[in-house]
Amino acid sequence: MFDAGFVWGTATAAFQVEGAPDADGREPSIWDDFCLTPGAIAHGDDGRRGVDHYRRWADDVEIMAGLGVSAYRFSVSWPRVLHADGRLNRAGLGFYDRLVDALLQRGIDPWLTLFHWDLPSSIPGGWLARDTASRFAEYAVAVHAALGDRVTHFATLNEPWCPSVLGYGAGVHAPGHTSHREAFVAAHHLLLAHGLGMRALREAGVRKVGIVLNHTPAYPADPASAADVDVARRSDGTNLRLFADPLFRGAYPDDVVADAGADWPAEVVREGDLALIAAPIDFLGINYYSTQQVGSRPGVPLTPAITAPGLVEIPRGLPTTEMGWEVDPDGFRRMLVRLHREYTGPAGLPLYVTENGAAMPDEVDADGAVHDADRIAYLRDHLTAVADARAEGADIRGYFVWSLLDNFEWAAGFEKRFGLVRVADDGVRYPKDSAAWFARVVASGDPQG
Repeated sequence: MFDAGFVWGTATAAFQVEGAPDADGREPSIWDDFCLTPGAIAHGDDGRRGVDHYRRWADDVEIMAGLGVSAYRFSVSWPRVLHADGRLNRAGLGFYDRLVDALLQRGIDPWLTLFHWDLPSSIPGGWLARDTASRFAEYAVAVHAALGDRVTHFATLNEPWCPSVLGYGAGVHAPGHTSHREAFVAAHHLLLAHGLGMRALREAGVRKVGIVLNHTPAYPADPASAADVDVARRSDGTNLRLFADPLFRGAYPDDVVADAGADWPAEVVREGDLALIAAPIDFLGINYYSTQQVGSRPGVPLTPAITAPGLVEIPRGLPTTEMGWEVDPDGFRRMLVRLHREYTGPAGLPLYVTENGAAMPDEVDADGAVHDADRIAYLRDHLTAVADARAEGADIRGYFVWSLLDNFEWAAGFEKRFGLVRVADDGVRYPKDSAAWFARVVASGDPQG
């Protein structure tokens, strides 16, 4: 079903797995600060402890080798490798140096993400400051100088929707602001960081560079209702097109700008910005977990995620994961085909599924095993959707499971478990049934096998 050149991988993110927040000169990130905010994280969990990947990385590389994967997608912690004054922290960078070497020794290609939300606390203004984009480009060059001789795939940003909309608009992610205008400002500065970072990486001779977006497609509850269709359009606008259109078409969507009204920060979009943002990339990564059925209901206030007045999610009676997200593999197929037809296909770009997976109510046996048939079913059905999208012409060249390890799930804390591998309270790793299943899929290329 999948050819021999298809990329099979697993994925993690620095803040979610590394721990060791004070080791080797690492400085605080905005997520360190957010975890200390009362009520910000479920159960008062503190993501700074991660799951000790910083010290157990060699064991985790061996687990990946046992899975037979050909790639590992990870992120670099910006505050671990650069000091507040811009000096390189060689001790912190040494962690990634050792990790990359170990991966290559085991035949695993390192896919490096430069920004997976852990912005250094020391940067004045965060993503509301235009200068942060320039600092990102300097950081990108520093990482490439250290690792670019061995890392072939760099992603500038992971899911810019989350730090902008959830962090500055909804207040449920770091830094916890609730301003629609700030969400748009942050979104533009994140995309500008991508553009400046791309230019700097190209000049430094990077081999392959792209960006990772996330998308939760929204369908109107009643296609005959103009109000329901409108909220679905608005959701699509701020969830996908706010980012994909400037990247692939060099312009922000007219309807998104019009819907934003006075909240649209026209003054932050300067001459030349969109040309930088739209510079050609080498691949697009897409993260997918679910779709939503949405409708407009009178009296519902403006949603904090800058989508639409009156938007509500209307359950369809589908199975749900532990995150409460409905399971819709056919929605995955449709989304992949759409991205190919509207964005990556016309640009002649490959598409990679850089995250897909499910948090499930794992039950642990006395021997530490987890028999997660529900996760296997989710992954099997979604890999089948990838195969179906490929059959419809979508140029999808790889799939990364989220996640290798149970880890810190941001505002949801440690309770929601996405991993192929269980992490016990003492840090010991226990591969779940899904890990053995995924290893068989990687070996055979057939999710039904």
